[in-house]
Amino acid sequence: MRSFLLLLAAIWALPIAASAQASDATLPQANQQAVLTVQGRGAQIYGCQPIGATFQWVFQAPVARLFDDKNVEVGTHADGPTWTLQDGSSVQGILVTKQPSPDAANIPWLLLKATKPQRAGLLTSVEMIRRSDTKGGIAPTTGCDATHKGDLVRVPYSATYTFYSSKAATK
Repeated sequence: MRSFLLLLAAIWALPIAASAQASDATLPQANQQAVLTVQGRGAQIYGCQPIGATFQWVFQAPVARLFDDKNVEVGTHADGPTWTLQDGSSVQGILVTKQPSPDAANIPWLLLKATKPQRAGLLTSVEMIRRSDTKGGIAPTTGCDATHKGDLVRVPYSATYTFYSSKAATK
């Protein structure tokens, strides 16, 4: 009986271990503290392009609105990738780590280095950006061929964006 219970516990823990594995690779350094966490809701935009002898949907840009924990819109996320808050501050991101989502039906989790801060505000002190808890956003697997070359498709997605800094935030 004890062996059976241990086996059940091990099987039950597998999804938790997979989730932890995905999140560990996208965590910033220990000296980084979260200064803002928002929910991004929008679309991943893909373009139909020739790749060798075939055609594929290729990522073009994100477009999303950012919401705080009270579901109040606080900013936007766009190509660059760039995040802009309503306080006027903005920051771009450069990919550091990409980890598959625990659910293959969702876009990957990312850790990005913040660059090019613009205008004084909350994002001025941000050094790292984490995309996690993704839902949707995966490129279609059909519908891209020579007759659809250049077409764009918007795939709905949501994600949690957490902004980190080792410095005090400027408000």
